[in-house]
Amino acid sequence: MTIYIDLVFLLNFFFDLLLLIGVKILLKRSTKLLRLIFGALVGSISIFLLFLKINSLELFAFKVLISLLMIWCAFSYKNIRYFFKNFVTLYIVSAVLGGFLYFLNISFSYKNQGLIFFHNGLSINFIFLIIISPFIIYLYVKEHRRLKSEYQNYYTVKINFNHHEYLLTGYLDTGNNLIDPITCKKVILINRKILNADLKNKSPIFVRYNALNTSGIIECFKPEKVQINNNIIPDILLGISDNEFKMENIDCILNNQIKELFNV
Repeated sequence: MTIYIDLVFLLNFFFDLLLLIGVKILLKRSTKLLRLIFGALVGSISIFLLFLKINSLELFAFKVLISLLMIWCAFSYKNIRYFFKNFVTLYIVSAVLGGFLYFLNISFSYKNQGLIFFHNGLSINFIFLIIISPFIIYLYVKEHRRLKSEYQNYYTVKINFNHHEYLLTGYLDTGNNLIDPITCKKVILINRKILNADLKNKSPIFVRYNALNTSGIIECFKPEKVQINNNIIPDILLGISDNEFKMENIDCILNNQIKELFNV
C-alpha cells in the first residue's frame, strides 16, 4: 500500500486546526490564529508515530502527550483548571467529529445483509471530508450554544401551597416582568392542573397584565413559601395559567426580576 506522507500530514493538520478552532469558539478563548496554526502543526507530528514500532499503550501515551502540547501551544497555560478544560474540550470535539465521520464511512463504504456487513468497494474521498468537517463542527457548536443558553435558565423550584409541597422545574423568562401593582409582589406563572386540587376555597388576587397586543386579568394566589435553587424568595404570587407551556418539561415560568434580588 502506498502512503503519501505529505497528503496525510496536510489532512491531519487540517483536522487538528479545525478541532482547535472548535475549542476556541466553544470556550470563547482569546487566542491568535497563528497560535492555533502552530498547535495544529505540533499535533500533525503524530503521523510520524506510524513509522515507529511501539505498542498500543505507548501509542496512546504519545498521543495524549502531543494533545497536551497542542493545547499548550494554542492556548498557553494560565492555571490547571483552564488547561484541563481546554484539553477535555479538545477530546470532546474530536469525538464528535470522529464519530460522525466514522458513521459516514460506514454508511457509504459498507452494506449489509441482515447482521452481516461487508465492504462494497466505495470509500469517502478526503476532499469530501475536508468540505463536510467544518459543517459538522459548526452544527455541533451551534447546538451546544443553544442548549447552554436554554438550560442555564432552568431552575429547581419548591413551592409550599395549602400545606402541600410541590417540587417543580422552572424557567426564567426574560419576558415575564409581571408585578401586582397593589402588593408589589412578583408573579410566577404556573399551570392550573398542578395546583387544581388546592385552589378550592382559596381567595384569589386578580392582577391586570399587559402583553404584546393583548391585556387582561390573571388569577393569582399567595403561596406559603417559594424556594428556588435553595434560595427562599419572598413577595411572590402564583399566577394561574390555563394553557400548557410550550417549553419541554417546564412546570412554571419564573419572573425575570427575581434574579436581580437573589442572583439565582
